[in-house]
This record gives sequence, structure tokens and C-alpha cells, in this order.
Amino acid sequence: MVNLNLYPQIIQDLLTEIHTRDACGNKNGVESQLIFDTQNHHYLLVDLGWEGKHFTYGTIIHIDIKDNKIWIQRNNTEINLAESLVERGIDKNNIVIGLHSPFMRQFSGYAIN
Repeated sequence: MVNLNLYPQIIQDLLTEIHTRDACGNKNGVESQLIFDTQNHHYLLVDLGWEGKHFTYGTIIHIDIKDNKIWIQRNNTEINLAESLVERGIDKNNIVIGLHSPFMRQFSGYAIN
């Protein structure tokens, strides 16, 4: 099991890997950005910019650390973020699928809250 103090770096490494692997850079005026608020423990991958006449802004991934647990708040990818975190040594009991309702979390195999 990984030390809680390493959670921020593990999350940052995972999001950086996804950002790099998926060639998120600048696509047709839409830029992908990694946002790491390490003081308040918010970690995001967002897309923003202009596609022709349409402004695009969307959160692709949002992960928080709350009450010593990793909360997956948003995942607009095909990647199983919880599984990726487990592969990096995070215990399932320290991962909350926050984008699921509290009722549904009991069936996830991960922490409820």
C-alpha cells in the first residue's frame, strides 16, 4: 500500500501520462490543460478554446483528495481511473467513485465515502 503523502504525485503522474499519451495538446484551437492545485488537492484535465465559432470548455478528468481518500469526481474518458490508481499501489478502500451516487458506490468495490 502506498503512503498517503504520495497520493498527489501519483495522481499528477497519472494525469500527465494520460495528457501526453492521448496527445491532448492543442487540437484545432482547443487546448488541453493540466490543472494541479496541490494546496487544496484538486487535479484536473480540461479542454478549452475555440472550434470555429464555438467556444469549448469541458472537464475531462477531475480528481480530489478529501478525508485522506482519492475521489474521482469526473471521468470523460474510456480509462478506468480507479483501476489505474490501484495499479499504482492505491488501496481500493482509499478510492471513492464520487461521480456515482452514494447508493451506487456500495456496489463499486471501492470506498463508499
